[in-house]
Amino acid sequence: MQTEKTKLAGCVVVTPKTHTDDRGYFMESYRRSWMDSLTDFSGDFVQDNQSLSHYGTIRGLHFQIGENAQSKLLRVLQGSILDVVVDLRQDSPTYGEHISVELSDENNHQLWVPKGFAHGFSVLSETALLCYKCDAYYNKDGDYGIHPLDETLNIDWKIPKAVQVLSEKDSGLPKFKEIAS
Repeated sequence: MQTEKTKLAGCVVVTPKTHTDDRGYFMESYRRSWMDSLTDFSGDFVQDNQSLSHYGTIRGLHFQIGENAQSKLLRVLQGSILDVVVDLRQDSPTYGEHISVELSDENNHQLWVPKGFAHGFSVLSETALLCYKCDAYYNKDGDYGIHPLDETLNIDWKIPKAVQVLSEKDSGLPKFKEIAS
């Protein structure tokens, strides 16, 4: 397993070792001991989510707060996405900044996103199947978001504007400055 720290403290790109031969490959996608060693995560995952999306889709930026806050371990089973994380920790030197990481079925990168961040992604391939583990249950009463096309965040989703697809819910999300105040 290889790990790469990002400019957002706590967010880590994880690349499990892949064993390949003529039959295909084998990969251990999760092991509790390596999660414990590379993060301050010491809890349990309680929910697995799976999302199938089509090219041009932008989902997010979503987060939960308080007792509903979630840490996530994300990976792509099929296709390719641009995964985006925004730092919402007001005491952080990178508050309001974001990272973008390509996750795909070819690079097998995973992204660890601890509590205190907003998360979203765009689909770069024809379709993409995203799977992610969460350490807290989804709670609609604790569900919040930031408009993914907020100009102040200046996120390049790698999708031409003419083909960007947002849900009605995500299109109505507030700007970063509105949630920051």
